[in-house]
Amino acid sequence: MAHSTEYRRILNRLGYYSYQRGLIYHHLDEQGSWDTHLKKCRGFILKAAEIVKPSVITVLGSGWLLDLPLRELHERTPEINLVDIVHPPEVREQIIKLGGVRLFEMDVSGGLIAEVWKKAGKRTILNKLPSLETIEIPWFDPGFDPGMVISLNILTQLEALPVEYLRKKSGAGEEDLLLFRRTVQERHISFLEQHKSVIITDKSELITERSGKVREVKSLLARLPDSQLSEEWTWNFESRNRDYYRARSVFKVIGCFLNG
Repeated sequence: MAHSTEYRRILNRLGYYSYQRGLIYHHLDEQGSWDTHLKKCRGFILKAAEIVKPSVITVLGSGWLLDLPLRELHERTPEINLVDIVHPPEVREQIIKLGGVRLFEMDVSGGLIAEVWKKAGKRTILNKLPSLETIEIPWFDPGFDPGMVISLNILTQLEALPVEYLRKKSGAGEEDLLLFRRTVQERHISFLEQHKSVIITDKSELITERSGKVREVKSLLARLPDSQLSEEWTWNFESRNRDYYRARSVFKVIGCFLNG
C-alpha cells in the first residue's frame, strides 16, 4: 500500500528521500570499494537460505537491492516480500518481471516515524519537547506471515533520522538519546527472534581523520542473541578522501543467523 501524501511530506521533512538518494550516489562515487561488503552480505544470506529452504522470505530494509541476492533467492523461493519505508522507482522497475516478489512500503520500526512527528513535529526552538518520555517506541508487525526474515543493514539505521530530528526538536540529553536508540534496536531484535532470521548490521564505525587519528564510534547498542551461524567483516564505507576535510570511514559488520 502506498503512503498518503501527508505521510510522504513527513518522510521528506525527516530526510528519508534525501538519505535514500544519497546512499546510491555514495555507492557509485566509491567506485567499487563497497564490493567486498556487498558480496559478503549476499553470500551470508544464501548460506542461511540454504539451511532454511524457506517458501517465504521477507526482507526488511531492501533498499536499492545492492546487498540482496534477489535473483538467486527468486530461483529457489516462491514468495519474496521486500519491505522498506520507500521503494525507489528503479527498484519497482527491476522487480516487475519477477513473479512472486511483492513490495511493501512500511515503517520497519513499527510506526516510530509517525510517533516522533506527532510528538515533536510542531515543536520550535522556543518550544522544544521537554523529554522523550512521551514517545512510545512501537513494536513491528507486518500483518502477514513473513517466513524467513532478513534484516539487511537496517538495525542501527532505524533510529538514525528520528534521533537526528529529536536532537533539534527536544531537550533530551545524550544519555536519553542513547537509551532511546538502544530500545529501538531491542524492539527490532525481539521481532527477529520470533522467526528464522538473518541479521546483517554494522557494530561500530572506525573513523580515520586527515591527521591519522582513528576513533571508534559504537553503533550497535543492543545485545545480539546467540546465533547458529555468524560472520564478521569490514565495510569500506568512505574510502576515497575526496577532499581535504573528509575523513575515511570503515564499518565493522556482523552477520548472524537465528534459527527461530
